[in-house]
Amino acid sequence: MSEVSSRHIIITISREYGAGGRSVAKELSGRLGLPWYDRDFVKKTAALSGYTEEEINSEGEAVKSGTRWLTNLISPVAYESSTDAIFRAQKEVILGMAKKESCIIIGRCANLILKEAGIPHLSVFLYADHEHRMKRAAELAENGDMDLEKFIARRDSRRAAYYKIYTGHSFGDYHDYHISLDTGKIGYKGCVDIITNILG
Repeated sequence: MSEVSSRHIIITISREYGAGGRSVAKELSGRLGLPWYDRDFVKKTAALSGYTEEEINSEGEAVKSGTRWLTNLISPVAYESSTDAIFRAQKEVILGMAKKESCIIIGRCANLILKEAGIPHLSVFLYADHEHRMKRAAELAENGDMDLEKFIARRDSRRAAYYKIYTGHSFGDYHDYHISLDTGKIGYKGCVDIITNILG
């Protein structure tokens, strides 16, 4: 086991859609010998929240600002929306995992959740130019019948709204991260090299 993987290390990765968050996390995982979590959150969150995996996949890192406004209008104190309950469960999962093992966590406001809890970690933000993100999104083919450009814009918008609602911060603000990397210019491997060099 390397010196890096023998220490307790938590890396959080926030990312624009199509910037290669999962690709970088997977490469980092192999390089450092650390598990990485993205969609693995679903089963753990389902067990804590009582919501189905389908519901969590639908709402786990997205929220419509209009829906949240309506929820607050109906009952700002007594009523907890499904998105709120899922976020609370995901927060418990993130904190539990971070205390238990070294790992890489993608998205879900993990950077600020860990910061608030006083848990040391390296927070990374990944972004890329429009051309790179369009190409990557086409490879992922998650847009169904929706125009790819509109799909990317919608994913970004919902991710930003989710981050704003649950942290009060603006998504992508460099103040929230230790390092921001342009995957389109640097490449996934280059980003992994930089992150591993920072860890020493």
